[in-house]
Amino acid sequence: MFPDDCLAAARALLDACAARGLRLATAESCTGGLIAGCLTEIAGSSAVVDRGWIVYDNRAKVEMLGVRAATLAEHGAVSAATAMEMVSGALARSGCDLAIAVTGIAGPGGGSAGKPVGLVHLAAARRSGEVAHERHVFTGDRRSIRLQTVHRALRMALGLIGPTEIA
Repeated sequence: MFPDDCLAAARALLDACAARGLRLATAESCTGGLIAGCLTEIAGSSAVVDRGWIVYDNRAKVEMLGVRAATLAEHGAVSAATAMEMVSGALARSGCDLAIAVTGIAGPGGGSAGKPVGLVHLAAARRSGEVAHERHVFTGDRRSIRLQTVHRALRMALGLIGPTEIA
């Protein structure tokens, strides 16, 4: 179901979180739950994965994660500001130690000159205050863009906590 690189990244993140006693939440728009799905594809993931939100619609982003309507109006759903508010909302509403959020345009339609198909904003944050944001323009078809987003989001979250020594 998931490519080997995604599963390897998921295993590494789960191992690193488990070794440190960290709990994880996801907030997903363009991936529609694939990040949580990739993590929970691995047996024992319940020791780390706490919850996930699929917030495809802007109303869901506001109601479930506390993204400000003004942020969506000013910057749009696919923006750094929205991704950052999504990840902050996931941390605030879950009590988890680490959260991942993604929002983007997976295509094949919906893109524009300023926001092309493949544009994805990713955010990861730790309760300790460490926050990361990345902007990518992935290439390929819808499936490829979504899976590239999953892989990068998992690696990005791992970067906030560091790899584990567990084999």
